[in-house]
Amino acid sequence: MTHNTTPSKNILVAPLNWGLGHATRCIPVIKALQSHHFNPIIASDGVALELLRKEFPELTTVELPSYQIEYPKNGAFFKLKLLANSPKILRAILAEEKATQKIVTHYNIEGVISDNRLGVRSTKVPSVFITHQLNVMTGNTTWLTTKMHHYIIKKFNECWVPDVDSSPNLSGRLGHLKKEYPNIKYMGVLSRLEKKKLPIKYPLMVILSGPEPQRTLLEEKLIAALDLYPNEILFVKGKIEPQQTIEKRNQFTFYNYMNSEQLEVAFNESHNILCRSGYTTVMDLAKLGKKVFFIPTPGQFEQEYLAEKFEEEGIAPFCTQNEFNLSLFKEIDDFIGFERWNSKTDWPALFRLFRS
Repeated sequence: MTHNTTPSKNILVAPLNWGLGHATRCIPVIKALQSHHFNPIIASDGVALELLRKEFPELTTVELPSYQIEYPKNGAFFKLKLLANSPKILRAILAEEKATQKIVTHYNIEGVISDNRLGVRSTKVPSVFITHQLNVMTGNTTWLTTKMHHYIIKKFNECWVPDVDSSPNLSGRLGHLKKEYPNIKYMGVLSRLEKKKLPIKYPLMVILSGPEPQRTLLEEKLIAALDLYPNEILFVKGKIEPQQTIEKRNQFTFYNYMNSEQLEVAFNESHNILCRSGYTTVMDLAKLGKKVFFIPTPGQFEQEYLAEKFEEEGIAPFCTQNEFNLSLFKEIDDFIGFERWNSKTDWPALFRLFRS
């Protein structure tokens, strides 16, 4: 048996703290780095950092400046709120750039992987940007937000898109451009979950995520709307707290959060899923081949686009947060659900950037 005698290179992995999706899709990236003899160092803030600390207690973690993105209670004002937040976000990006330079020096970083953190890159070491949004959908300002995003992407050595390059694919117009673009590499469908043959325990699993206050608003809405649902419901709130709590109430079993192993079992033991149409969740559902009903986050054009795409393709129904009721949910029976996706990620090819 041969042992790798060269010291492990330190690679900085930094997901955006916006819901849990960016952090959870970095879990397979971190595990792949470990299995290819790199030493991942994790940098983020808020619940994204808390989640990764729970998943990888043995790894070094660093706190980055927060973007402090606030969500409006009314999704229609999402774009206005984002505009109002933009000076704060720009300040955070500049602070993030400074912090990254210090981290690169202090921890002897030899490569950077940023999942949608715009300021986490270094001119001294190879830097990668992970995004599924080559087109940033914001309604009538899509052209502008996309142009701004491309300006950022060009500052990185490579851009990795968690999807396949061919058709059919999961991200549609979000992750595919009409013209060729330099430095883009498709990673395949990323998920921390694996399909397992387990007996069905829950006819319905509700899994929530995303920024506040929309997460709480949906939680309250669904608990009320599903009160007359006749079967067992597993309800994962997506609240990352110091201790896991489990509460049984009528047909509901509530978890505040689950770790990856528990989620894998829960998904496999559940017949139907009810959740947001966030892209990371979409990848998980595709990996497991699940039937789902989507409720996009109000005002998030990207989630609305994905929900509409999968309804048009006959895969999954959706409705708005305000519309949801039990009779609408029954439409799930008329849709085929996700076929199992099993695209493989060529990690050695992606990590070649850090070997040189």
